[in-house]
Amino acid sequence: MSALDPVDCLLFSLSRAFCSPLAVFIQIQGCVICLTLAIGWAFAAYVRNREINRMKDGMKGGNNFAFLCHDINELEHSNQINLPRVSVVMPLKGFGEHNLHNWKSQITCLYGGPLEFLFLVESTEDPAYHAVSRLIADFKDDVDAKIIVAGLSTTCSQKIHNQLVGVEKMHKDAKYVLFLDDDVRLHPGTIGALTAEMEKNPEIFIQTGYPLDLPSGSLGSSCIYEYHMPCSMGFATGGKTFFLWGGCMMMHADDFRDDRYGVVSGLRDGGYSDDMTLAAIAGAHKRLITSPPVAVFPHPLARDLSFSRYWNYLRKQTFVLESYISKVNWLMNKALFSSHCYLSWGFVAPYLMAMVHVAAALQIYIKGYSYEETTYSIFDGLVLVTCLAVCTYMELLSMWNLTRIEVQLCNMLSPQAPKLSLGTYNWSMVFFAMLVDNFLYPISALHSHFSQSINWSGIRYHLKNGKISKIERNKDMGPNFRDLGGKHLYGKKGAPPKASFLSSLARSLAQWRQPKKYNV
Repeated sequence: MSALDPVDCLLFSLSRAFCSPLAVFIQIQGCVICLTLAIGWAFAAYVRNREINRMKDGMKGGNNFAFLCHDINELEHSNQINLPRVSVVMPLKGFGEHNLHNWKSQITCLYGGPLEFLFLVESTEDPAYHAVSRLIADFKDDVDAKIIVAGLSTTCSQKIHNQLVGVEKMHKDAKYVLFLDDDVRLHPGTIGALTAEMEKNPEIFIQTGYPLDLPSGSLGSSCIYEYHMPCSMGFATGGKTFFLWGGCMMMHADDFRDDRYGVVSGLRDGGYSDDMTLAAIAGAHKRLITSPPVAVFPHPLARDLSFSRYWNYLRKQTFVLESYISKVNWLMNKALFSSHCYLSWGFVAPYLMAMVHVAAALQIYIKGYSYEETTYSIFDGLVLVTCLAVCTYMELLSMWNLTRIEVQLCNMLSPQAPKLSLGTYNWSMVFFAMLVDNFLYPISALHSHFSQSINWSGIRYHLKNGKISKIERNKDMGPNFRDLGGKHLYGKKGAPPKASFLSSLARSLAQWRQPKKYNV
């Protein structure tokens, strides 16, 4: 070994150590994680593809409106006039490049029953206030929409405060309330599909969906896409799920009017995350959460989404695990915290070991070291590298296939919209993002655990015993942009784009199905 270069000696020692029983276990564990993800995404792809085939069969059978409903008879006037009233509550913050498109997709949906849209802002200084006001003015004779100034939150997050004000202002006859984030791009038949499922099964507590991220080409956007993908399999069940996404939640309006299961008090009294709080309430009271297969929504990410904005987003995601409403909820969050951290670094570690094995093999090949000089065989290390490479390929292939199917499903559900494609996905970047995101997740989670505070859109929330205990507001302390949509938070205004053909059709249906205005 004396003839070996010191760096090579260290490299060979590491490669030899990475062939120990413990290291082999870590590398096999990484392969198992990759295969588990691949299998989960394959099942999710099956559920989504089943819906695509169902729509194709419907169109072959003469139902040209299969993107709205499976049975064309549901569009008969006698059925439409009996549809329940739905109030759509949308808390807003800031204004960005995709917001107007998203808002128009929401208010021009093709739901035939009574429908109202409530846009909630904290103040008239929010840039969203001016943009929404113009949009509502353009559609004032066609849809029932209003913008409401909710004021500042004092006991919960601003988003939750806006949601609860919206619930207070919703129509007294509303049967269902649909909470939407302002970055959700609805399909024309989304509200109808969600309502149909609620009518079919009154035991449903919450219906939810999940976004399909459309990366903009930056590392930050690829990291966000990769971060969301493992969760997507939990929403592609075609029915019951334990997952809940706050961007789309349909619930019974009476649950809020009567504060059933403590939904209002649980959110109002120190609530930070709407979806985590409601999911905890659903679990505690054994209530049903479902996610229909059509509830997948295109989510274009900002073109200038930087890595620092991704990091801020990741911090907010890990911070939700620090909030809880009960001891059981605390235990579940800590279990999720620990398992996610373990699996994240358990995913990354084998790739670091594989790099050492490959580097050692290259040095042996380039410099012509003999077995006697290295005192070990590189063969075992290369076998582990090969296994990891195969499992990684299967994982990426399954991720690509699910994304392809969801893109196809979104295109079929929104035939009027510009076609989505896989062109925005850089799969080499996605693979690198997988390593970066899983490496950073435990760091972010630990930071959240010890800091117990987070800056969310210029508002700093402090937690105590799992609930918000202090709120600080200062425009200078936060970013000027929201993380995903690139939205200006404090001062950019916009005007609505021109209406599409489907928008005109939606206006006609709105005029036919419901009165112009409703008094609350």
